[in-house]
Amino acid sequence: MIKASQFGNDFLWGVATAAAQIEGAADTYGKGPSIWDTFSKKSGKIKKGHHPAVACDFYHRYKEDIALIKTLGFSVFRFSISWARIVPSGHGHVNEEGIRFYHQVIDECLKQGITPYITLYHWDLPQALQDEGGWTAYSINGAFNHFVTVCAKEYGDKVKNWIVMNEPFGFTSLGYMLGIHAPGETGLTNFFSAVHHAALAQADGGRILRAEIKQAYIGTTYSCSEIIPFTQNEADLQAAKRVDCLMNRLFIEPVLGMGYPMADWDVMEKFSINHSTWRHTERLAFDFDFIGLQNYFPLTIKYNAFIPVLQAWEVKAKSRKKPHTAMGWEINGDSFQNIIRQFAAYPKIKNIIITENGAAFHDKVVNGVIDDAERIAYFKLYLETLLKAKEEGINITGYMAWTLMDNFEWAEGYNARFGLVHTDFKTQERTIKNSGYWFQDFLGR
Repeated sequence: MIKASQFGNDFLWGVATAAAQIEGAADTYGKGPSIWDTFSKKSGKIKKGHHPAVACDFYHRYKEDIALIKTLGFSVFRFSISWARIVPSGHGHVNEEGIRFYHQVIDECLKQGITPYITLYHWDLPQALQDEGGWTAYSINGAFNHFVTVCAKEYGDKVKNWIVMNEPFGFTSLGYMLGIHAPGETGLTNFFSAVHHAALAQADGGRILRAEIKQAYIGTTYSCSEIIPFTQNEADLQAAKRVDCLMNRLFIEPVLGMGYPMADWDVMEKFSINHSTWRHTERLAFDFDFIGLQNYFPLTIKYNAFIPVLQAWEVKAKSRKKPHTAMGWEINGDSFQNIIRQFAAYPKIKNIIITENGAAFHDKVVNGVIDDAERIAYFKLYLETLLKAKEEGINITGYMAWTLMDNFEWAEGYNARFGLVHTDFKTQERTIKNSGYWFQDFLGR
């Protein structure tokens, strides 16, 4: 069995969370509504009508939960700051109760010997800004820069490790093109407008943090999936190339100063005619200290002429008789290594941290014990693969498991359980799963 020591003494081991998924206290202590508060109230949007109003009640239980992180042996806690808790109306007024809460969380981390990594935007846009167009409106960038500046000035003396954005492709595609996540908008026009403003925000945010915080260590995170053509037929190869352009290249290449990957997907080239700023690459670029990669599954792609624009279709793991999680996501260690290699091949990426990786399974509580052997096998496989990638010479300096505890998993509500700790959402009782104890042993704490 591999041990954490094989990764080196300075390798970072952490758990990742998000404010909207764990905090609760959704409409108290001065917090304004976020797009997820609004979206969850719409019929049929969240499985079983679940909502994040209470979630894991981290707002009131943060000391207990940070103690759990230490108990499990991790030294890093990645959490996000709720924009709607800091600037409830999106502009102007700063909520002092929200400011105080995150000071308390940070102070508790430092007291427990846990290093905080703060994510500035993890999908919980203030509803007031969505009412103005959200990420489709250019005005979002000024509001975001104000939010980043407030956070940097408040917490920069205590916190040196920052992540500007969580998975920009995730929230722009699911929330502004497909409509299955908040705010529920659809269409390519909304999508590409949101993409451009998010791409500007990730670079602007980095520059603000660099200017405001001495010795800041700044990154941003991307969801990524190896895109595998179903066959070697030209149609499947080109379909896979388009999907890769969309899912893996759309945000990383602008930030590296390469501009958008228009040459490999003509839809973006056509769209850019009406968005001339897409051609201005300087503001889109920022020299991040690290890039966070978040990988859960590969995608096998087949050409399909009936799919608008993309003309591509995923061939599901189950239909190919491949191992998969409760979400239907393929389990594939080799693919994990391949996607790390793909990003490491960009010369300007200095350092990679795996800022999310994990799996949901159908956990059962039996006599107070959660024997989640499938999750343990998953982590073993992916960490063995990660070690191989590191031994190849790829500069990987950390790994953060998703997630600390079962939480509000977006449109899945409370049905998808990814946690190392089981949450009873009725009583808020926490129970460490066997996978949590496995990490405790793995980390040698």
